[in-house]
Amino acid sequence: QVQLVESGGGLVQAGGSLRLSCAASGRTFSSYTLGWFRQAPGKEREFVAAISESGGSTSLANSVLGRFVISRENAKNTVYLQMNSLTPEDTAVYYCAVSRSGVTTTMPELYTYWGQGTQVTVSS
Repeated sequence: QVQLVESGGGLVQAGGSLRLSCAASGRTFSSYTLGWFRQAPGKEREFVAAISESGGSTSLANSVLGRFVISRENAKNTVYLQMNSLTPEDTAVYYCAVSRSGVTTTMPELYTYWGQGTQVTVSS
């Protein structure tokens, strides 16, 4: 069992930045692929970013490429999502998740554990 707790969400103006954090329990944190997803009102959950066990490989959705960066600190059992140049279209609840697939997958069904989410609101 892995428990995930996101933090760092909030209200920001367009063009601003936020850094989300996700702290995980468990001794095998470094064995998992980690991902960030988001869900806006009335829309399906969508992939944002993923990072491999070692942090050496990342995957980003086209919509955030060049603006968002995913990173992890295995010693702190924490994954981060640095979000820059935010737009109102980035407004959503952001979730971190753990996958045992061994790849930086974009498929939510391959993620086993999920956090409760943190709200990000970008005003125009």
